[in-house]
Amino acid sequence: VWRNLEGPQASFTPYQRFDLLKSWQASVGAREGLAPFIVIGFDTDRRPLLLLPLALRQAYGARCVSFMGGKHSTFNMALWDHDFAASATTVDLDGLIELISQHCEADVLALHQQPVRWRDLPNPLALLPHQPSANDCPLLTMEPGAAPTALISNSFRRRLKGKERKLQALPGYRSHIASTEADITRLLDWFFRVKPLRMAEQKLPNVFADPGIEDFVRSACTTKLADGRHAIDIHALECDEEVIAIFAGVADGYRFSMMFNTYTMSPNSKYSPGLILMRDIIDHYAAQNYRALDLGIGSDDY
Repeated sequence: VWRNLEGPQASFTPYQRFDLLKSWQASVGAREGLAPFIVIGFDTDRRPLLLLPLALRQAYGARCVSFMGGKHSTFNMALWDHDFAASATTVDLDGLIELISQHCEADVLALHQQPVRWRDLPNPLALLPHQPSANDCPLLTMEPGAAPTALISNSFRRRLKGKERKLQALPGYRSHIASTEADITRLLDWFFRVKPLRMAEQKLPNVFADPGIEDFVRSACTTKLADGRHAIDIHALECDEEVIAIFAGVADGYRFSMMFNTYTMSPNSKYSPGLILMRDIIDHYAAQNYRALDLGIGSDDY
């Protein structure tokens, strides 16, 4: 049912793909004592209308159900049949919650970080009482056929081009998407060495050091989807001597969402490799006719 609801007649975010959350549950959820709590809603003909990929845990003496994926999932949403998502009413949603409550396995539904809309459809769960998130996720919209300067200004491109000339002098300089397991492993080995240093430099806790997270990331980055993409794709800027920067995220043919990134500790960092790679990523997905791109929750000058 889950895989069928990942088809073209469904509305869902790539963070709720079976392959991504299977990796998360095996590496993180099970280690933290979370049990899968999968809710499927059918119509009277037993046709699946929705699937909620949830997990059950004990918290403060209560049985709490929340979305799988933890803090590494930017967006949480059910997988919805497209037509049902477009026509669902508050009566439908109240009935869903009532039926879940009748199972008496959970005390609390804590359904955080849901988008109000995804692509061209509303998120039906937004019909329930809710509050806005304290954190926003800025979105870059990309019109088909838009000129590159409509996505990133000409002046900013010139600034990056001047910096990139310094990097282009490095032997083997290149920008690419990791496609082989050997490349993915090599890039992740580098990431897990450098990211803790970067986070310590910013006086931030290293969330990638939490139990199971590295296993989850490695598993998801090497899991191939039916369309040839990986559950998490890695974009890299590197030369023969070192990895210069990486951005990793999830894609669905319409939108690319970044999940994690870091850049070199070497002197090459002064040439803004993260921004150069971000420009390459935007241009890459615009050429693939993607309509949107986000950098995750939060904000920065860019």
